[in-house]
Amino acid sequence: MPTTVNTPDAPAAIGPYSQGVYDDQLLWCSGQLGIDPSSGELVGDDIRSQCQQAMCNLDAVCREAGTSIANALRLTIYVTDLNDFAVVNEIYAGYFEEPFPARACVQVAALPKGGIIEIDAVVSMHS
Repeated sequence: MPTTVNTPDAPAAIGPYSQGVYDDQLLWCSGQLGIDPSSGELVGDDIRSQCQQAMCNLDAVCREAGTSIANALRLTIYVTDLNDFAVVNEIYAGYFEEPFPARACVQVAALPKGGIIEIDAVVSMHS
């Protein structure tokens, strides 16, 4: 039976969904924005700060489930401006070593709360 993740170290869900759901093999993380979990507000209006916070939030969900973002198998990155791709890659690269997880990055028209990046992940429950 799947188990849901709920940690105060990542922003509370802003809709009818869980921060993550896992079984003994995989964790499916809901998309994380660059929101500070303590204030519920975006950490800034720039891609660097929001991307860093989104990755921290994803890692908090992973840690609560008993794994790490370093065990990610696939991530999807949603940005409102693909011109931010180089900065996103720079920050993203700091979380992973080869072999890198699979990934998609797509430009979207808008994100919740006026965010400029959202990242979701599928993560192995095993190192």
